[in-house]
Amino acid sequence: MNRSKAGGAGPASGAAARPATRPAFPAQIPGLTSQPAARSAAGAQVAKSGSSGKYGATPAAAPAPQGGGLDSEAVRLALVRRLVAQGLQHPAVERAMATVPRHRFVDSALASQAYEDISLPIGLGQTISQPTIVARMLELLCTGRPLPLGRVLEVGTGCGYQAALLSLLCHEVYSIERLRGLHERARENLRELRLPNLHLLLGDGMAGYPAGAPYAGIVAAAAGPELPGAWLEQLAIGGRLVAPTELSPGQQHLVLIERTAQGLSRQVLDAVRFVPLKSGLG
Repeated sequence: MNRSKAGGAGPASGAAARPATRPAFPAQIPGLTSQPAARSAAGAQVAKSGSSGKYGATPAAAPAPQGGGLDSEAVRLALVRRLVAQGLQHPAVERAMATVPRHRFVDSALASQAYEDISLPIGLGQTISQPTIVARMLELLCTGRPLPLGRVLEVGTGCGYQAALLSLLCHEVYSIERLRGLHERARENLRELRLPNLHLLLGDGMAGYPAGAPYAGIVAAAAGPELPGAWLEQLAIGGRLVAPTELSPGQQHLVLIERTAQGLSRQVLDAVRFVPLKSGLG
């Protein structure tokens, strides 16, 4: 178990150490309404691994986005409405997913699939997680807690999509990626969004990022047989850790860890499928 400092990790150039502001949500998101009655029954179902949705079968695909204007906004809102129908209940998570343009984080050849509820390849053997799983993890992080959250660590930046969502839910986000190619790609994907409270790091995510600790939340985008001790050590009292874990060979589940003054509690939740957690730089 690696508990050393994150090798090679450091804030991306130009990032402020403690930004005073964070991006704001739009005042209103047209066409997005929550319907608690419709989602309450769906919310009792458990996810299955693969491309199944969090609360059941994958819904029908949204129309292909048509660039960065109103058409892409329309299909993005259609996706969020489907997530709500499947069980998403947290209004701030709904707004974040309705705000961040997912198609900008995938290859242009895959843009027409960006608002389907599926994972997509982003290169170097990695994927962008399906929207239901992303929404589920963010909801677990946020539910029952005052927002914005404080400082949050994301392990596995990937293409940068979830980091952008987190920036709308937290005061400050540190996102660490071990693969230089993906780290650079995420920087490029996020450049136009101008998120002053988001810091991109290149380093060994299994070591966390001690310089930013303690964290109100830690979210991981890769599954290992156990949670690294460094993550648990860097979690603040009152903080939550949401991560996929391989509890037995071929069987991954989301695990929710909460730290209280009395210690750590653990819940084993939905069955999922993530790429394996690895150490070192690549």
